[in-house]
Amino acid sequence: MVARVNGEVWSEGNTSTMHWRFPEIVEYISREETLYPGDFIGSGTVGFGCGLELGGKYLKPGDVIELEVEKLGVLRNKIVAT
Repeated sequence: MVARVNGEVWSEGNTSTMHWRFPEIVEYISREETLYPGDFIGSGTVGFGCGLELGGKYLKPGDVIELEVEKLGVLRNKIVAT
């Protein structure tokens, strides 16, 4: 997994560092919620994917964020002012 801001790699990681595996996450969620095909489950950030962990890097309007997962694809969004 790679997180890029404006083409610059901010963090990289892989699922081997996850505290909980996806089957465990699904099991936990399904205790209280009904899961349906197509539901999206967020599992957190790539290691060191938080601005505070990166020495105070923060997103600002105009930044383009890319989250890439091998064999899955790239999610790309642009930050806009409110």
